[in-house]
Amino acid sequence: MTERYDDIIIMSKKICRGSNESLDVAHFAITEFMEHERGQELVDSGKGMQFISGIIWRSFNSSTSAYHTVYRQKGKVFGLHEYYDAPTDIDNYDYEGDLVIEAIQGILEDMAADKSDLWYRAQLFKMWIETPNYSELSRRTGIPRTSISQGVEEAKTYIRQQLINRGIDYEL
Repeated sequence: MTERYDDIIIMSKKICRGSNESLDVAHFAITEFMEHERGQELVDSGKGMQFISGIIWRSFNSSTSAYHTVYRQKGKVFGLHEYYDAPTDIDNYDYEGDLVIEAIQGILEDMAADKSDLWYRAQLFKMWIETPNYSELSRRTGIPRTSISQGVEEAKTYIRQQLINRGIDYEL
């Protein structure tokens, strides 16, 4: 890990867009990676840096990440609700759904970093999320509608399988 330390710091600065937190996020990501049960396997397969970049991205950008919970909310004081029996947004918050979304974002990052056709499927899926209309996407991109729908469905299938592999039971 020490031979790639400088690379990880530079990567963190880029992902965090020069934020003052970039060094903290990098150190957090290194710790998470070193404690990860498959860390050595990822290093051996040459995917260690890719995995760390995902940790950095999720740590910096996600309000449900462990980094956010531990460092950004540490010492934060939450006020009591004026009406104790009234439901609040926190009472109805879908924690499982948020974790699934974070997992899907990580899977999409991994797909986007892939050099094969997974990159293409990830791009189509992201566009489809923004504009869930195959005909409109076809007009915007010039890609045939059937190719877009097939790519999006293949991305969904791949994401579902990755969620299953990670032990997350959720229907897209």
